[in-house]
Amino acid sequence: MSDNVINPIPPPGSDIPNPNSKSQAKKAAKMAEKQAKQAAKVIKEVVIGEKKEKVKPVKEKKEEEVPFVDNTPKGHKKDMTQPMASGYNPIAVESAWYDWWEQQGFFIPKLNEDGSPKNASNGTFVIPAPPPNVTGALHIGHGLTVAIQDTLIRWNRMLGKATLFVPGFDHAGISTQSVVEKRLYKTSGKTRHDLGREKFLETVWQWKHDYQNRISGQLRRLGGSYDWNRTAFTMDENLSKAVAETFCRLHEDGIIYRANRLVNWCVKLNTTLSNLEVDQKKLEGRTLLNVPGYDAKEKFEFGVITEFAYPIEGSDEKIVVATTRPETMLGDTAVAVHPDDPRYKHLHGKFVRHPFLPNRRIPIVTDSIVVDMEFGTGAVKITPAHDPNDYEVGVRHKLEFINILNDDGTFNANAGPKFQGMKRFHARVQVVKELKELGLYIDTKDNPMNVPLCAKSGDIIEPVMKPQWWVKCKPLADEVIARTRAGELVITPKLSENEWYRWLENIQDWCISRQLWWGHRVPAFFVRIQGIEQDQDDQKYWVVGRSIEEATERAKKVANGAAFTLEQDEDVLDTWFSSGLWPFSILGWPNETLDMKHFYPSSVLETGWDILFFWVARMVMLGVKLTGQMPFKEVLCHAMIRDAHGRKMSKSLGNVIDPVDVITGVPLERLHEQLLEGNLDDREIQKAKQGQKKDFPKGIPQCGTDALRMALCAYSAGGRDINLDILRVEGYRKFCNKIWNATRFAMLKLDESFAPAPPKPTGEESLVEKWILHKLNLAAAEVNRQLTERNFMLATSAAYNFWLYELCDVYIEAMKPMTDETASETTKKSAQNTLYICLDFGLRLLHPFMPFVTEELWQRLPRRANDPPSIMLISYPVFDDAMDFEQAEKEFDTVFSAIRASRSLAASYSLQTDIQLFFHAQSNAEGDVFESQVPTIVALTKGCKSAKVVRRIEDVPAGCGSAVLSDTLTAYILVRGLVDLDSEIAKCDKKLSLAILNADKLRKIEAQPGYEESIPESVRASNSEKLRTADAEIATLRQSKAMFEKLK
Repeated sequence: MSDNVINPIPPPGSDIPNPNSKSQAKKAAKMAEKQAKQAAKVIKEVVIGEKKEKVKPVKEKKEEEVPFVDNTPKGHKKDMTQPMASGYNPIAVESAWYDWWEQQGFFIPKLNEDGSPKNASNGTFVIPAPPPNVTGALHIGHGLTVAIQDTLIRWNRMLGKATLFVPGFDHAGISTQSVVEKRLYKTSGKTRHDLGREKFLETVWQWKHDYQNRISGQLRRLGGSYDWNRTAFTMDENLSKAVAETFCRLHEDGIIYRANRLVNWCVKLNTTLSNLEVDQKKLEGRTLLNVPGYDAKEKFEFGVITEFAYPIEGSDEKIVVATTRPETMLGDTAVAVHPDDPRYKHLHGKFVRHPFLPNRRIPIVTDSIVVDMEFGTGAVKITPAHDPNDYEVGVRHKLEFINILNDDGTFNANAGPKFQGMKRFHARVQVVKELKELGLYIDTKDNPMNVPLCAKSGDIIEPVMKPQWWVKCKPLADEVIARTRAGELVITPKLSENEWYRWLENIQDWCISRQLWWGHRVPAFFVRIQGIEQDQDDQKYWVVGRSIEEATERAKKVANGAAFTLEQDEDVLDTWFSSGLWPFSILGWPNETLDMKHFYPSSVLETGWDILFFWVARMVMLGVKLTGQMPFKEVLCHAMIRDAHGRKMSKSLGNVIDPVDVITGVPLERLHEQLLEGNLDDREIQKAKQGQKKDFPKGIPQCGTDALRMALCAYSAGGRDINLDILRVEGYRKFCNKIWNATRFAMLKLDESFAPAPPKPTGEESLVEKWILHKLNLAAAEVNRQLTERNFMLATSAAYNFWLYELCDVYIEAMKPMTDETASETTKKSAQNTLYICLDFGLRLLHPFMPFVTEELWQRLPRRANDPPSIMLISYPVFDDAMDFEQAEKEFDTVFSAIRASRSLAASYSLQTDIQLFFHAQSNAEGDVFESQVPTIVALTKGCKSAKVVRRIEDVPAGCGSAVLSDTLTAYILVRGLVDLDSEIAKCDKKLSLAILNADKLRKIEAQPGYEESIPESVRASNSEKLRTADAEIATLRQSKAMFEKLK
């Protein structure tokens, strides 16, 4: 083999091609690559020839990234003297800061000796954080709540207000008891009854402690700046005291009463539910459904109406009725007909015979309210104890109320010996079978209907009669409506406000009894008087008491000297009753505390629109009644988070996301493992795994808290639903990386001698500096405006756009020539100060949305002497007249539009290097501006070699492509010798035709009769400007065409 010889550089004038020219360098590189491939082929053939086997190429091992280890002692400030990492690592960036914030007490409002906030002159801003249930870990919906609320808190804190963000937790009676029971049975095969009330409650308390700690950790990871010293739990001592006080006070005022009325009964959970806790499943017709508590293979018929006949007593005649629940006929106590229906007038006052209960005579009653003569047969069976409409009929006609259902869903003795002990839906099937055997069955037809389901268990709800405690809601609601209309409460978005009025105007009394063990025991006692018979439904034997002593004193008056014992109601109160006191109980009510004095009412209650009535309305009704004030001034309803396909989040679908998994990232295998930690059965686990595999085939990527918060805020624009795509969250991680790299680069421009000046313009600023300061000013104004209007999407967009498209894409590039060796000291210092202001204020703008990365980067910037220790304590940027450079914005926008046009021109001619630009400015003022911006134009146009401003068209060299920017400004790019002239002439002709067409169209519009009189002045001015530009474009294209023709 001969040695390779490198030729020396040929002498000037030689015909030998210069190997250092770009074209020759490319050819040489290609030749070298070809030779290398040939050599490799030869070597391969030799090796194979020798070993007679293929040799697999050795893959170069990728160097594994060393996992980050946080060495900062807990509560200490992170060491910022270490060099910045080359890339953004959210786990490293977010470490240590929260512990330091908390240890420094930055989240706690600073108080004077009298308990008043120190900076109350700027106003107070208070959010009572909606308490998450201790049922389990937080999901992504909670992440949205924290992102929005903490953004508002941090923003208002930086605006100088005294802020208070109170964290807390809800005992969530039904939900927590249910989940603990499921876990208990799954792990030990035992029920709560096996443990007994006391032991079971110990188990629930342990669950509560475990999950409160876990949730607290999640809230910290999400960056929520809560005052943890004020952490509340709905079953804490003072909050329990508030519950007892409320119950007793409302009972004393006649608002709470006890009555035996129809309630929504959940057999599965064995408790009553409020109407708001019942979902309606819509059926279009016959549907077979599984029911909890029955064999999984067993399905029952819904969505049909069954007709059967009752025999008329003393006659061969029958009357046909229809029902969607045939089993309830065992509780019928009447048949109703319309008084004006001629078909049944002869039956008024008569009776029908019950086919299965021979001792029950069922009267035929007339009722014009419940009966529609045109619907069905015009005869309606009445079951007062098991149907809301029938209940009202029973009250009107003083019918017998017969309960046929045991609490466990089996039928009792009132259903007759044939059906006693039978489960309700087995009884449904059996009743129809028996009716057929007796010849009383008529027909079954499809019937569109809603089936009531327990929102917690999915069980079919049964209306049953039970003595319970009720809240008389109408007088409370009327007061709330009046105050809301008077402007004491603002509800956003408007759609939620309309629903607010509609619900309050149609409010019904609220059943607050729950047949549970976990919760606040009802502070009511039955006075058992010796020697007399008593009815527990009789209110006169019930007393309430804030303490056993108070109840005993009241019982003495009821007993009137007789011996008695007190029996406390076994039931607990509805969870929403205690959480309805949240905004004031967390501040110490019913005690007269300093917190109640200085921080009540709250500023904003932010929550999901789906609990506007469950929770918000009840807080407002109870707040007005008990404190005399609206508990907050504003209700902000956020959207419901759904998955990327628009589906509701469900554990069985596998699409419920832990926000910490988005922050840290999680492989698919770990997502599968998490399913085993819950209460799903094997079939549900397999279904959920398939869902996870489809949605997250590679697991969930590591995004970090800041990216997650920013994405969730960016999704929030006042809609009802958010279809969350994790890839979009990952996109905001890339944004974090962008600002990380931008700050890292900018730090190189701020040398050790740099000391930040006061954040005001000095008068030495160049045009692009004024432009970026003005853009910063506009961004600050826009972010503040949108946060005030609660439009988080537009607020994040304003901050994002400033950083990405103005600071990074324009100013940081434009300032490079202002800080190189050729720049004067004055120019360099001004550019540095402007950069510093943009970084400083830009990070402040982002901080409420992205607290961690902004703290990390802000701490790395050189500090002013009077700066506070944390970015969260510095003032938030607001519009500043001193940085209002509107004229500079217009001038540089023109320059930048020329830069964009130049980039497009270069791209259209496939030019990437040695680009030569010319700008023909017919206006002296415009020409002066462009001449001052030549370095900026060159810096911002990739591959640009030079830019020149000419005042005369003759100074534009021949062989240029062009783009008209206005009627006085045209950009040119030198393409002589680089393009096909015939092709360029053809392009000019095509563009010329379009430009002439456009100009002719505008002239026709202006020539229309009455144009001057009927068209607004602003539109006429715009049309004139367009026409001038079109004419300028025509002239330029003709010149370009002529120029290319001359070159041929």
